[in-house]
Amino acid sequence: MKINKILWVLVFIAIINSMGFGIIIPLLYPYGKKFGVTQQTIGLLTAAFSIAQFFATPVLGSLSDRFGRKPILIISLAGTCASFLMFGLANSIFILFAARILDGLTGGNISVAQAMISDISSPQERARNFGILGSAFGFGFVIGPAIGGLLSKFGIQVPFFFAAGIALIGILLTFFFLKETNKRKGKSSHTKEQSFNFISLITVLKTPVIGTAVFTGFLLTMAQFTMLIGFQTFSVDSLKLSPSQIGLFYAGFGISGILMQLAVPLVTKVISSKSLILLISTMLCFGAMVVAGFAMGTLVFAICVGFYGLFNGLRNPMLNAIIADHNKEGTHGKIMGINQSYASIGQTLGPVSAGLITVISVHSVFFLSSFYILIAFLFSIRLKSKEQN
Repeated sequence: MKINKILWVLVFIAIINSMGFGIIIPLLYPYGKKFGVTQQTIGLLTAAFSIAQFFATPVLGSLSDRFGRKPILIISLAGTCASFLMFGLANSIFILFAARILDGLTGGNISVAQAMISDISSPQERARNFGILGSAFGFGFVIGPAIGGLLSKFGIQVPFFFAAGIALIGILLTFFFLKETNKRKGKSSHTKEQSFNFISLITVLKTPVIGTAVFTGFLLTMAQFTMLIGFQTFSVDSLKLSPSQIGLFYAGFGISGILMQLAVPLVTKVISSKSLILLISTMLCFGAMVVAGFAMGTLVFAICVGFYGLFNGLRNPMLNAIIADHNKEGTHGKIMGINQSYASIGQTLGPVSAGLITVISVHSVFFLSSFYILIAFLFSIRLKSKEQN
């Protein structure tokens, strides 16, 4: 029961945290225009968060291995709360950039939560628990933009203060209800292996299973965020969908992934090998993106996106479980932080590469996404063979 309580407190924290993030993302551009944010600088404003997170998350994860998950999670949530307040009170573009960088630097809540799941889960439970946590983050992202849109009717700054408020609730929940899961914190036997330095971002890729899993996750994240650029441009320019229709379309994509993550226990009962599940889901996502590249009408495109969203939902639960299964005791936070660092870079490079290739055609974006997935598929074959050794 204790493990279940920790898991469900983490789920609630994940929902309100990702909901706060989802609330502000659609408002970054319209709000930032007041301070001189342009179509070009909005990309930099978005990338500022991911770049800061790339450097910060493995450091925060390593600190959570040494000093405990709970205090690092509180610090991370406090940074998120402060960044939302800075946005709401901003009077210049520099404050907006400072707020996004602060949120990125303290944005270790995802990796710390994943480390906590690693702490409390047996190998048999990890895929299921990572799926539950992932669906919680996904649910927050889906409902966040809708809440932000409703709150913006009361003033463009209101959603930012609301997001700060729910981040504060997350801090209070963590402080009063979440139990520390790192039993090794504060021990004098802190080793060099547990310490983080930025060379670890490279050396981790050399480890047989974990390195392959981290790089596969990076490629699949880049593919997803490439696809999202194509999704937006194709929906507007080719399908002529309205903003509300696009919102429903995107919600459907998110919900399909959530449903699959919740179905992870059923999937793992049918196929016990996590790497085989990853291999199959990656192959199916590749097929969906290739067909999406040829799609001309709404129906075929919607089926492809829905199919992709469904099987892409298996990515993080399987990869996180594989990483946790092969991780050494006392380094869960560090390795999950490094994994999140590569995901952050994938979130940045995906849209950049998609923007560059749109000069060919909007369809080329989906073919680029499928190319990234194809490389990830080859690495997932390698991952399957390494797990068997």
